[in-house]
Order: sequence, then structure tokens, then C-alpha cells
Amino acid sequence: MTNTPLMPMATAVWLVENTTLTFKQIANFCNLHEVEVQGIADGEVAKGIVGYNPIIAGQLTKEEIELSSQNEERELQLKTNDVEIKSESKKIKKYVPLSKRQDKPDSALWLIKQHPLLKDSQIGKLVGITKNSVSAIRNKNYWNYNSLNPKDPVAMGLFSQKDLVEAIEKAERRIKREKREKEKAKLSS
Repeated sequence: MTNTPLMPMATAVWLVENTTLTFKQIANFCNLHEVEVQGIADGEVAKGIVGYNPIIAGQLTKEEIELSSQNEERELQLKTNDVEIKSESKKIKKYVPLSKRQDKPDSALWLIKQHPLLKDSQIGKLVGITKNSVSAIRNKNYWNYNSLNPKDPVAMGLFSQKDLVEAIEKAERRIKREKREKEKAKLSS
């Protein structure tokens, strides 16, 4: 596939009107037939199409046009702009509607009961409440503890199953690491 300029017909119109390039050079650059370019020059083709300046569009340089104008065998080279696109996957806080915000403590209680190995900070991060609130729920001294109903946060859409699995795996790694450290401490003493 050859690289063609944006809006090739309009670009050809502009090149015919504003340069001394040959029909063949313009046709090759715009991926058109030479007869079409000649038709543009004669006013038979592309009636009403406004010329599109490839210099302003950043697809050609004046120097490139001048070099090709001086040598009829030289083809125009499309200027490519290599733009580096970085994809940093920053976690974007998802808006939680008011109706679901009251379900956060219920979700924290569900996580405490279903996955006791999760730290309070992990639960708080997953659900979107403070670590102190999670601690209060765990210790049963949360201000509204008696009216809490454990609810699955994944089913309610507070976070994805993938997020939960990652948190559980992280907690399991932490527990294994702590176990190894205890064993090393026993062996060294």
C-alpha cells in the first residue's frame, strides 16, 4: 500500500494550481491516474473541489516541492510525522452514583466475611472507602454496623472480578512472604 496524502483529489487540485510539477508527479503522489490530473488542470475533473494545501497540512515541505519541480523524474515524498503515543495505564477513578455509595460499607462487610486475608487498606482501595471505615466495620464498631447487609461488590458493579482476583493474589503473596520471614526468624534464633 502506498502512502497517500489526506484528501488526494483536493491535494492534486492545489498542486496543479500552485506548483510547476508534472501531471505524472502529482498523479503518483496523490495516487491518481495521470489523465485525472490532466482533467483537473483542464477544469473537467474535480469541479468545485477546493484545493487542499499539503504544506499547511504537514504532508509536504516547500523544499520537497522545489526539488521535484527542478527534476521531473523525482517523485514527491510524503512527509511522515512519527508521533510517539504513550499508553500509560493510569487507573481512572470511576464515578459511583449516590445510590451505590451507600452500598460501599455493605460491600466492605462482604469482603471482610468472604476474604478475611485481605488487608483493610486493600478493601478500602477496592470499595472506595477509608481504611478507618473498614477497620471499624471489621471491629463491629462502625456507626451504622447493625443495619449493614453484606453485598457482593462485583455483582453491584463497584469494581471488576479481575480487580478482586488481583487483590486476593496480592494478599496470598503477602501471607506467604510473612510466613517465610517468620520461619527465617525461627531458624536464626
